[in-house]
Amino acid sequence: MRTILYILQKEFIQISRDKLMMGVLFIMPFTQLIILGYAASFEVKNLNIHIIDMDKSSFSRDLVSKFSASPYFKVKNISNSFKTAREDMRKGKVDVLMEIPVNFEKNLVNGEKINIYLSLDAVNGIKAGLGNAYANMIINDFNTGIITKNTGKEISLPIGITWSNWYNKLMVYSTFMVPGILVLLVTMIAIFLTAINIVREKEIGTIEQLNVTPIKKSHFIIGKLFPFLLIAFFELSLGLIIAKLVFNLHYEGSLILVYSFTLVYLFAVLGIGLFISTITETQQQAMFIAYFIFVIFILMSGLFTPIESMPGWAQKLTWFNPIKYFIEFMRMVLLKGSTFPDVKNHFIIIAIYGMIINILAIWNYRKISV
Repeated sequence: MRTILYILQKEFIQISRDKLMMGVLFIMPFTQLIILGYAASFEVKNLNIHIIDMDKSSFSRDLVSKFSASPYFKVKNISNSFKTAREDMRKGKVDVLMEIPVNFEKNLVNGEKINIYLSLDAVNGIKAGLGNAYANMIINDFNTGIITKNTGKEISLPIGITWSNWYNKLMVYSTFMVPGILVLLVTMIAIFLTAINIVREKEIGTIEQLNVTPIKKSHFIIGKLFPFLLIAFFELSLGLIIAKLVFNLHYEGSLILVYSFTLVYLFAVLGIGLFISTITETQQQAMFIAYFIFVIFILMSGLFTPIESMPGWAQKLTWFNPIKYFIEFMRMVLLKGSTFPDVKNHFIIIAIYGMIINILAIWNYRKISV
């Protein structure tokens, strides 16, 4: 035990003397949390739209005013030239073109069918899809108002729909994103710093001094991993406080359950970092491999792209992604108030994952002497 304490003391002294690492540990994560908490959103607003008004009637102006009043659109130009509008889209000045046809008001008053042409810049498919949905919603609302005004009575739909949002009533995206971003920050600290830890000893030559000491392999590995375990817990705690104070996130579930799962999760991801450090010779190699793995984990975690929307083969690959399980766990416990029976499978999967990766890392580790 005393040997491990000496190794821990050495590690903390080494970390405190590295100004760059201190910045990575205590400044970068929370700056990212605050920025991404506000900026990372699936909601699309301020889409630039060019409206081609071929009718120039009071009804067409009413429709234009509805788009102007919407937070989802910003009317950049109103013209009667499709060529001009198309050129604006080609140059990237607008995202949506809408053409109001000739005789728009006349046909509406007469109850005749009208086609409004929408053209969307689909380079960003998500933006185009949401823009189309928003535009249709505004046009349908306008159409309903016209019909109501002409008939002098409210339209009675045959089926009434009553709906509500559970767990995020106001559909605030920070509520959905912040738990996932917390997972990314904790994972980044655990994988990246652990990955370069042993490699750093090789590069600066201190591994040679450790090789001639009677330190056991288990003591050396515990001493290397434990400081980052404590730091990751500190990062999580501070992140939860920021999420509460800055984003007004209400925690429905048990924080004790959150910390218990985090302990199991860190056992797994620290093992990934340790494994990377045993197969690389330089910090540059370690960082490259860690970054490669981390990016794949993020993109296939369900944070930005729903896993259900992925191809079948990609969904099967997510079974081996620990970040996926932690994000699911955090949202279930913090937002839904799930209890241990609801998330016990997450515990089991991550515990098995951690055992396998740590066995591989320890088996692969060798005390080398130069």
